[in-house]
Amino acid sequence: MRVLVRGEVQGPWDEAHVCVLGRDSIAADVLAGVDTVYHLAGVVHAMVAADVDESLYHTVNVAASEALAALAADAGVKQFIYFSSVKAVADPGDVCVDESWQVPPDDLYGRSKREAEQRLISIGKETGMRVTVLRPALVYGTAVKGNLRRMLQAIDSGRFPPLPETGNQRSMVCVDDLIDAARLAADSPQADGQVYIVSDDVRYSTRQLSDWMHEALGRKPPAWSIPVFVLRTGALLGDAMEAVSGRPLPLSSAVLQRLLGSACYRSDKIQQELGWRPRVHFRDCLPAMVSNYRAVAARK
Repeated sequence: MRVLVRGEVQGPWDEAHVCVLGRDSIAADVLAGVDTVYHLAGVVHAMVAADVDESLYHTVNVAASEALAALAADAGVKQFIYFSSVKAVADPGDVCVDESWQVPPDDLYGRSKREAEQRLISIGKETGMRVTVLRPALVYGTAVKGNLRRMLQAIDSGRFPPLPETGNQRSMVCVDDLIDAARLAADSPQADGQVYIVSDDVRYSTRQLSDWMHEALGRKPPAWSIPVFVLRTGALLGDAMEAVSGRPLPLSSAVLQRLLGSACYRSDKIQQELGWRPRVHFRDCLPAMVSNYRAVAARK
């Protein structure tokens, strides 16, 4: 296993080469003798709110991905697995969608991922290198980060609001299942030129996730909840205050959408075409997730 990384870091690989995509040139010998490329690097969705230069999304997510794929094809790489995102299409609202949902995304991150998908598949068609696009839903695992880690921290500190059960539907996938999907795609000729959503096919509500996290942390889930109309009123007030102060607040319409909105994606296609099956349920992963969270907190 040979990896490109942004800095010196230890890992379970045979070789590591430091390279910042979009800034550094990729050495030609890095791809020599490589059969499969798994491309995970990119400017991520969370950076949208972090004052990242808009051009960086195109430079890294589109242009650098295209350059890497072209070099891979020239080096004789047989298959190129691109980790995209369900954000490469617009949020589906209250319906659960599959790959036939083609509404374009409306943010920088989503548009850059969608354009990268299209360019990489074109390179595959032009060169004969097999290219497969994976669109994972929200990924969880033992060392979970991002919104799920922040939710766990907020619940552990007693700062997470007792949300109502709205029946919203959110899709996720365990990192172990995602790895299985990536390896299967690399080994399956029928995956050439295909786009696959990868989700565990469980439709989680935010209240469910909150209650399970409470239990895994040894806390009793709240017996009450804040009414939806109260949350919406608070979100509108947050929007107004953000407009005046120019600073993000803990509650706004965007935050409330992430908490109570749906984001449901079906993985029927990869299951039917490649025989992939999700093996892990979020609730089963929680004990290890909490253990890791506490171990990391203890080291700080």
